[in-house]
Amino acid sequence: MNRSSSTPRVPVPVGAVFVACLALQLTSATAALAGPEAWRYEWPDTDFSKHSVGLDDIMSGGPPKDGIPSIDDPAFVAVSQAPDLAPTEPVIGLAIEGDARAYPLRVLTWHEIVNDVVGGVPVAVTYCPLCNSAIVFDRRVDGQATEFGTTGKLRNSDLVMYDRATESWWQQFLGEAIVGQRTGTLLKIIPARLESWERFAARYPQGKVLVPNNPGMRSYGMNPYTGYDSRTRPYFPVGALPDDLPALARVIKIGDEAWTLDSLRTKGRIEAGELILTWEAGQNSALDTRAIADGRDVGNVMAQRKSAAGLEDVAYDVTFAFVFNAFYPDGTLHR
Repeated sequence: MNRSSSTPRVPVPVGAVFVACLALQLTSATAALAGPEAWRYEWPDTDFSKHSVGLDDIMSGGPPKDGIPSIDDPAFVAVSQAPDLAPTEPVIGLAIEGDARAYPLRVLTWHEIVNDVVGGVPVAVTYCPLCNSAIVFDRRVDGQATEFGTTGKLRNSDLVMYDRATESWWQQFLGEAIVGQRTGTLLKIIPARLESWERFAARYPQGKVLVPNNPGMRSYGMNPYTGYDSRTRPYFPVGALPDDLPALARVIKIGDEAWTLDSLRTKGRIEAGELILTWEAGQNSALDTRAIADGRDVGNVMAQRKSAAGLEDVAYDVTFAFVFNAFYPDGTLHR
């Protein structure tokens, strides 16, 4: 079944006030409800005896299992036939073996996971709005393609996914199974770009762009987290916040290192060994204004590595400082 066209259950929050109130309620409520005793009824096939993180660190984000429905039968149109995407709207640009596809955040904000096959490779294209984390994974586990869905749970404000083969839970930011039979298993991250629609279209004029299966299902093009990336702290508890950097300042994460977006924007180009980071204006924030197309300009980041064949894209994530701090407390942050 294509969950993107199923009857909506609990949608993602529709406004900052609602989400803030919800977060305050959940902070106390989940302390009593967190853990397998309360979860086993919704998750009878998840092995809660196996976990690599404290179960108390996982909390409800509001929606139930699959309440934010993944897209499992994605629909595309040619770049030349794309709907009303503004030139500077953000998309996740992915190309494998000549198969180029754009996944607009105006769609992913409402679904968070797209299970797709690109260039013959089964992939999970993921976006966690609360972390501004856009990551593409090879969704093969032990050589077998698996489908991913949303648990409705969060850890460090980040999406917790699950696989539909074993119902193990996976941390989206890390691509790692943290609860269940597959605990400790890592997904391969595939390089992709978070870029403006016009940049993707210029690179791949013969490419495709994701469109909603049911355009009336959600308010596509609208941001349900208005003003989120201007807040002083995230909606949900994440432990210690960065000491000398705003919690929702953008950083470019590569491995266990990160560079502040402000620094890259000022310099335009940063070289670190074989790694080259560049910034150019012309991409809307998806987490600023109500209409994503009106979001302030946060620019386009490219992350590449020098090789014998020239410059090659590397996997990167333009996320928030609090996320890097939570998952890589001993990592290196370049300011």
